[in-house]
Amino acid sequence: MMNGSGGMNTLLQKLKANLILEHSADDALLEGYLTAAIAYAESYQHIEEGYYSGHDMPATTEQAVIMLASHFYESRDGATAGFFADNPQAAQQTWNTVNLLLRLDRRWQV
Repeated sequence: MMNGSGGMNTLLQKLKANLILEHSADDALLEGYLTAAIAYAESYQHIEEGYYSGHDMPATTEQAVIMLASHFYESRDGATAGFFADNPQAAQQTWNTVNLLLRLDRRWQV
């Protein structure tokens, strides 16, 4: 959950667990990727920017944010699809899965 100052730290720890990272050398970079992934989630879900800084993040949205931030980290050189670079569809599959997860908590009003 993002609500409160511990929210980013909790997400950071979950992201590092997902990436199997035990060092803190990339923490600032990872926090930037989390910020970008959260902004994407808020935009995709049609909620105001910064919403998750003051509200609980549903588990499905949290998983999407972690997956997207992991994708950003694994693909940071811009030349590969990250960990699954041998599979050309890996990047597209990541985005498809992220969007499916975010759609579950999307605000559908026009």
